[in-house]
Amino acid sequence: MTQGTSDQSEREITITRLIDAPRELVFEAFTDAEHLAKWWGPEGFGVSAAESDPRPGGAFKIVMRGPDGVEYPVDGVYREVDPPTRLVTEEAALGDDGRKLVEAVTTVTFADRDGKTEITLHARGVALTPEAVWMLGGMEAGWSQSLRCLEDVLTGSVDRQIVLMRMFEAPRELVFEAFTTRAQVEQWWGPDGFSVTTEQMDVRPGGIWRFTMHGPDGTDYPNEITYDEISPPELLVYTHSSSPEANDPSFRSTIALDDMMGSTIVTMKLVFDSTEARDLVVDKYNAIEGGNQTLGRLEVFLAGAKV
Repeated sequence: MTQGTSDQSEREITITRLIDAPRELVFEAFTDAEHLAKWWGPEGFGVSAAESDPRPGGAFKIVMRGPDGVEYPVDGVYREVDPPTRLVTEEAALGDDGRKLVEAVTTVTFADRDGKTEITLHARGVALTPEAVWMLGGMEAGWSQSLRCLEDVLTGSVDRQIVLMRMFEAPRELVFEAFTTRAQVEQWWGPDGFSVTTEQMDVRPGGIWRFTMHGPDGTDYPNEITYDEISPPELLVYTHSSSPEANDPSFRSTIALDDMMGSTIVTMKLVFDSTEARDLVVDKYNAIEGGNQTLGRLEVFLAGAKV
């Protein structure tokens, strides 16, 4: 769950997330440099350097590297360190010349929930230069994606998942509707040249979407999706299975929709039971290219829907 304001020069957000890991481990992941390097930053980013001195007044430094190789340094200071329950930091995103572009204060609390950890992250940021407004606009999306990356690392799903991402020039409500409305999803779901026939679509937790994908060569591919979690307009979680005849691996898919100043970043994460199962689907069905083609068809559909 996320909440945020719409002010462009100042932004305040609150994100709550439940992670299936003990809070001692989650707290360590927020304060240990080796852990930070594994998850800090939006989807598709990496960390080229990380330093951390987790004590009141201690400093930390993280250098994120984007998919294009550009680096984004973050300097910070720990203001409160109360393991494993509370963490308060001040941080600044820096430009190439070392100038501060964005300043922020971040408070994170860690609550035990029957062995799992509920994270509540509150951040308030200020853009110090006009060109930094876009960075501030992405603060909520960036933190949401970072926390999802943290969960992937702590639950061990990184090596057995497929991740697809794309930004759409459309509001989250419109994109979410395209995923959850039968008349709309049938117009774009599937790789290029495929079409879809729906036998049943009941979009609610426990509900089922049963459909057949028709390949360009006339081959039919029966599919069944069971919805596990639905939180409009930001989250859709389901379990996907194919027909017993196909005997293909099932997987759990999370579709996250993050707002980016009126546009929507869609992240589709397909998590399999094993690396071998993931590789089988990638090799047998060219799943990564097919997924990217599917998002491309969604982009075309949304562009037409706005006309």
